[in-house]
Amino acid sequence: MAIRVLVTDGMDAGAIEKLRADGFEVIEQYYEPDDLGPALREFDAVIIRSATKIRAAQVDAAKGGKLKLIIRAGVGMDNIDIPYAEAAGIACRNTPRASSNSVAELALALLFSCARNISIAGHTMREQKWEKKAYSKGFELAGKTAGIVGYGRIGRMVGEKCQALGMHVLSAVHRNKPEGCESETMQFVSWEDLFAKSDILILCAPGGDGPIITKEKLDTMKDGVVIINVSRGSNIDEAALLAALESGKVRAAGLDVWADEKNPNWTLVSHPAVSCTPHIGAGTKEAQQRVGAELVDIVEGFAF
Repeated sequence: MAIRVLVTDGMDAGAIEKLRADGFEVIEQYYEPDDLGPALREFDAVIIRSATKIRAAQVDAAKGGKLKLIIRAGVGMDNIDIPYAEAAGIACRNTPRASSNSVAELALALLFSCARNISIAGHTMREQKWEKKAYSKGFELAGKTAGIVGYGRIGRMVGEKCQALGMHVLSAVHRNKPEGCESETMQFVSWEDLFAKSDILILCAPGGDGPIITKEKLDTMKDGVVIINVSRGSNIDEAALLAALESGKVRAAGLDVWADEKNPNWTLVSHPAVSCTPHIGAGTKEAQQRVGAELVDIVEGFAF
């Protein structure tokens, strides 16, 4: 009998074709949370992105069925209750390498937009307004200090790109200190120095128990700091960020992720100093092809 794989949030077509050609039965269908758990009983593996959440309720409903493997097509796995699933004998995997460069490039795109007022200037031009004077007060990235929160795969790629632009890079050691990346233009410092010395703060860290950027942390930063978030929306206290934008403490923000991605803070979205995107960090053709290839390797290499 063929191994059955459920794909709930979409997957590269080439990867689906590869799995089917190799004898796997692949079903593409999204389920609402209450319906997902019972449906999982009929599948050996499920591949999800960020839209689908697999919590304790879904795991409980799937118990006693066929499910042995949950794969997150992406890096962050905070939409899966991993300890609970693994305690029930269900393995959990992700694709940490495939989308790193795409996310890192988006971080730089948001930063360029903040530096040169691209988002708001483009918006006003579409309103047939010529506001050259208002938006000719940008800043260059060369010579600035970029503080990167989370120096893993994505953070390190962001750091390398920032250094190539002539920026100085700082980060703080959270767990294990990455080897081979310190130089004259990249150092690890204390959290206090990271917040105090950075002209730009770029969030690349996984989500935690609470926000990394709070009012208290914002108060310790330079006046006019720029904040970029390509990690998790929960890493920023959005109300505190909005207040800091209104006061001028934060000059600009580039945001790809939101605390509530079905109903983001529209006031923050609409702020003229915010450049924003709807969580498209991994949304490139190249990344999706790499994700698909990594998913195929995981499925085909798993001992069902």
